[in-house]
Amino acid sequence: MKYKPHAYQIEATRFIITHPHCALFLQMGLGKTIITLTALRTLMLLGETQRTLVIAPLRVARDTWPDEIGKWSHLAGLSYAVMVGDKKTREQALNTSADVHVINRENIPWLVETLGGKWPYDTVVIDELSSFKNHKAKRFKAIKNLSKHAKRIIGLTGTPSPNGLLDLWAQYRILDGGDRLGKFVTHYRDQYFTPDKRSQHQVFTWKLREGAEQAIYAAISDITMSMRTTDHLQLPERTDTTVLVRMDSRERRIYDDLRRDMVVSLEDREVDAANAAALSGKLLQLASGGLYVEDEAGAREVLQVHTRKLDALEDLVEAANGRPILVAVWFEFDTQAIRQRIPSARLLSTREDMQAWNDGEIPVALIHPASAGHGLNLQAGGSLLVWYSLTWSLELYEQTNARLHRQGQTQPVTIMHLVCAGTIDQDVMRALQDKSVTQEGLVKAVKYQLENNNQGDKNHGNNASKGNPARQGKRADCIV
Repeated sequence: MKYKPHAYQIEATRFIITHPHCALFLQMGLGKTIITLTALRTLMLLGETQRTLVIAPLRVARDTWPDEIGKWSHLAGLSYAVMVGDKKTREQALNTSADVHVINRENIPWLVETLGGKWPYDTVVIDELSSFKNHKAKRFKAIKNLSKHAKRIIGLTGTPSPNGLLDLWAQYRILDGGDRLGKFVTHYRDQYFTPDKRSQHQVFTWKLREGAEQAIYAAISDITMSMRTTDHLQLPERTDTTVLVRMDSRERRIYDDLRRDMVVSLEDREVDAANAAALSGKLLQLASGGLYVEDEAGAREVLQVHTRKLDALEDLVEAANGRPILVAVWFEFDTQAIRQRIPSARLLSTREDMQAWNDGEIPVALIHPASAGHGLNLQAGGSLLVWYSLTWSLELYEQTNARLHRQGQTQPVTIMHLVCAGTIDQDVMRALQDKSVTQEGLVKAVKYQLENNNQGDKNHGNNASKGNPARQGKRADCIV
């Protein structure tokens, strides 16, 4: 297939070419994979890069990147090997000579250990850079000094700070070795934040110092390009609605007892929550209709408390009158209950399932947000998404919504939220909305304006061209 890029895609590709270390905050549906592959192919033809490592979520590494390479005619000369699966399969792929090696992020510690200090990749692409936001995680520690070994590092994400600007430090530490936001997270925190909620010496949350938000944006702006979908694509109208369901007095008493006492007796079983985090999970389960408990042997069972959401979903399916519905479910017992009540419901877990949905063969499709988060194109199968159970993760929430509300969708999109009234469900909805404000602030602050591109090149020309022959006379146009 011949690639016919939009103007913003050409600009994004050039940005990668002219900025050896860069972050692209491209919202869902803008085509960050083909943008990056086009830049890589161009850099190879220019002799600027020889071998690239792509780090991505498992499904995206296994399916999306190989599919995109094979899809476009201008990438026909690009060879690749995928390092996922068991150890033998990964080692075989690692030893395969290819222009691009693709690996899932969970196997990064294995790769670093296997290479034993030798780093054969001059370019590294991190797809969903925000998944490296935790500076305590093994995957971050394995590549935090990557800038010392790779000539080019490209970070891609649509949600750079899903939980606030503290998330940015680890991502930019990988990209530039700490040049912009500091080499140590403690220094970053001390410079831009002050303790908020705390208990004696333990700090639970941090708040920005006065003027810190703009200072952070200014520090990263020279290597950061940000684009919003609504600025560059004409997407169908999206409508968000909330459907409230209500528990009866008995069900409400069970919920209130657990919330107040962190323990409740149910069907001669005692269910308790060890801490606040566990209580949050239990309350979310109750809001959906069930509770996980362990029997004496340690096996997990489900106690059903109510079917309010199940009843509401059945009504929605009937009202849809054949219109396909994608249902986001978080708990396994949700999936089981829905499939028992609605036999036509099918869990999307394999490539064949996704294709069947897009072919219109599945009237009710179930998907877990962690599986739907990245790299899936489901817009051909329908335009109605129902959140049966909610997630605290803004990133998974937005990415799941974007499976339907994206480029290629031809129908108005409706996103419905089944919310249990007076429960933690409503807290989650508010939290997602509050986090969106922070996310939107970041995107706007570093938004790359196409009309100001020439001025931007002048302002950042010295930074961009340092050590980059593409900015010193070589042709760096996109290969399209």
